[in-house]
Amino acid sequence: MNIIKLLPENVANQIAAGEVIQRPASVVKELVENSLDSGATEIQLFITDSGKTLINIIDNGCGMSPKDLEICIQRHATSKIKVAADLFNIQTMGFRGEAMSSIAAISNMEIQTKILNNDVGYYLNVKGGIILEKKEVSCNNGTSTKIKNLFFNVPARRKFLKSDNVEMRHIIEEFSRIALAHPDIKMNLSHNNEEIFFLPKSNLRQRIVNLIGNKKNEQLVPVLEKTSLVSISGFVSKPEASKKTRGEQYLFVNSRFVKSYYLQNAIFKAFEGLIATDFFPSFFINLIIEPKNIDINIHPNKTEIKFHDEKAIYSILRASVKKSLGQYNISPSIDFLQENSFNLEINKDQKIIEPKINIDSNYNPFGSTTTPNISREVINENLNFIDIEEPNPSYKFLQLKSKFILRTSNKSAVLIHQRRAHQRILFEYFSSSSKSQSFLSQTLIFPKEINLNNNDMEILKEISSEIRKIGFEYIIENKNIIVKAIPAEASTENITQLIESIIEQYKIHDEVKLDITQRIAHGLAISMSISNHQKLSEDEMLKINEELNNCASPNISISGKPIMIDLNLVELEKIMK
Repeated sequence: MNIIKLLPENVANQIAAGEVIQRPASVVKELVENSLDSGATEIQLFITDSGKTLINIIDNGCGMSPKDLEICIQRHATSKIKVAADLFNIQTMGFRGEAMSSIAAISNMEIQTKILNNDVGYYLNVKGGIILEKKEVSCNNGTSTKIKNLFFNVPARRKFLKSDNVEMRHIIEEFSRIALAHPDIKMNLSHNNEEIFFLPKSNLRQRIVNLIGNKKNEQLVPVLEKTSLVSISGFVSKPEASKKTRGEQYLFVNSRFVKSYYLQNAIFKAFEGLIATDFFPSFFINLIIEPKNIDINIHPNKTEIKFHDEKAIYSILRASVKKSLGQYNISPSIDFLQENSFNLEINKDQKIIEPKINIDSNYNPFGSTTTPNISREVINENLNFIDIEEPNPSYKFLQLKSKFILRTSNKSAVLIHQRRAHQRILFEYFSSSSKSQSFLSQTLIFPKEINLNNNDMEILKEISSEIRKIGFEYIIENKNIIVKAIPAEASTENITQLIESIIEQYKIHDEVKLDITQRIAHGLAISMSISNHQKLSEDEMLKINEELNNCASPNISISGKPIMIDLNLVELEKIMK
């Protein structure tokens, strides 16, 4: 009995669609790349219901003949590859011929196209991979492709699509990647008849500003290097402009966005010592490499690339960014808007007197046997704890390397990771308080203006009601938010980092089954917790221990790592015999 059979064409196309088309953003990516390959200088993108109802892409490219129009929706139909050797010299965006057939198999597709100088154009209507209608039409030069009711015949995949806000964020990200890689192309994006981007033809710096905001211009440091192996061009942000959120890290190879954590690490290494470990620099870098030295045919989405000499490219990239940062630090720009009253006038004939320090020679720091009197209000303010009862006086505490708390008694010894412990305490506090909506706000004397990129702004809009419940008050003006109040427990000194941390944690847990409240609590706990280098008084260590014991999960951190380790005294006695 024969059990192996060839798949029907429509089933094979739906399986291929699952590889290439994962969500509406995948359709946007593939169709916009087709427009680029057609030689278009203008691309318009119209979205309805985050792409679930309609994706319409219009370009002024070369258009298609009626024969090409019919073939383009068939599997492995491509104008880019004729022989296998062509795979090693690919310079276009699409080349496999999978995208159009995959999209046609899971949607209602309408294509209208016209070649320059032709009198008429042609129309094709395809539903579920089956051609319903083809005819001559009067239309503009180029191609207009409409994708309606995506995944209409694959309900399981449509069911797993995220909310409109999430799907639109993915579309904006795909659009932004292509727009940054091709600043010489005029591009527009509209959603539900509302224009989101209008990007005229420009250079890369202006394209970055148009996408992210005017304030980005003064933060950019140019990177330019040319070698026999790779040519590097683009921009990185100044160290002080680094953020707590990812999302402005764009690496391109031959104007194609790629994901290479190895090469991204080269850029991060160039910033080592200039920014804190939990901050991220922005970068917009394009690498020009001979096509024969790379392989882009290793992933359906073509975002992963193999390099012939990856280590050498890593070294060149790191050195180039480091060199640019060094040049910036050596020759900082002149600020013509600086307030003159802050400039100190120094007389070259004036004698500079060395400052003297008064020292109390009778003071002995080890002479006191009493613990300094620290008020409970100060401790609460510094550590953001709620008031508690007096801790168990039988415990003794010792801080190790400003990172660990050693808790000892006559019968036990426990090592506590101070930052993880504080994060757990804050997470459970914010989680429980948000349910009871018992948060208080502190109004800022001077409202804080924060610039967010479009992706982060969409996230903020998505969690707007929840973030206001916990004490934030703000308004949105253009691409900035004006923060007027923050939670009473938060510090007024790091409001930008606080907002960015909440957004970053929301991104990290986007695909995890955590509700919005938990994601926000996660971000607050991360941003407001003490550092691994903060020295603690004995009272503060007592507080951490007491509050940790009151937590529902005192042993596991919010990232799933251990908080406490029990140092078994019986085992220690055996070892020391």
